[in-house]
Amino acid sequence: MPATKTARPIALIGPMAVGKSAIGHQLSHQLGAPFVDTDVEVVANHGSIAEIFASRGERAFRELEARAVARAIEDARGSNTVISLGGGAVLDSGTQQLLGQCTVVYLECDADTVAERIARNSGRPLLAGDAMDRWKTLFATRRPVYERLADLVIDVRSGSVPDLAHRIENALRGYAAAGTAAVTTPAATKEVEK
Repeated sequence: MPATKTARPIALIGPMAVGKSAIGHQLSHQLGAPFVDTDVEVVANHGSIAEIFASRGERAFRELEARAVARAIEDARGSNTVISLGGGAVLDSGTQQLLGQCTVVYLECDADTVAERIARNSGRPLLAGDAMDRWKTLFATRRPVYERLADLVIDVRSGSVPDLAHRIENALRGYAAAGTAAVTTPAATKEVEK
C-alpha cells in the first residue's frame, strides 16, 4: 500500500550566525506557512539567553531549549511550519529523535562568512572571549551532528535571504528519499519524498 503524502515541519539547523532566523522567516512567507524561532520562544518565556546562562547556567538553558523545540515540533505536526533551531539544540538526544518527524535542512556556512555578523552581536554567551575561535571550536564539534541529521544541505555562504529561501524551497520540491511528505505553497501543493 503506498504511503500517504503528509506535510512535515521543516527544521532549519546550523551554527550560530548563519541566518537561520532570517532565512526561516522568509521561507515560511514563501510557503505561506507558520514560522517558529525556538530561541525567540525561550526568550519570550524565560528572559534573555545571556541572562539564563548567567543566572542558571548552560544546562538550564539547554533544558528550556529542548522543551521549546519539542513544543514547536508537536504543534507543527501535519504542517509545513518552518522551525529555526538554535545552533546547539541538535546536541540534545531527545531533540535529535524528534527531528525525525521533520524535514531537516542544514544551512552550511564557514567562519569567514559569519565573522562580520558575530562581531556585530555580543549577546552570544558561548562566544564570550575570542568569539571566532570559540565559533570555530563549537562548529567543529557540532558539524558532524548537523550533517548526520540533515535531509538537505544548503550552502548559504552567498546569496540574499530571499535567494537562499528560494534555493531551499526548490530543494524541498526536488527532495526524494524513503517515505513521503508534502510541501504546501500558496499556489499549489508540491510533493517531495521523505
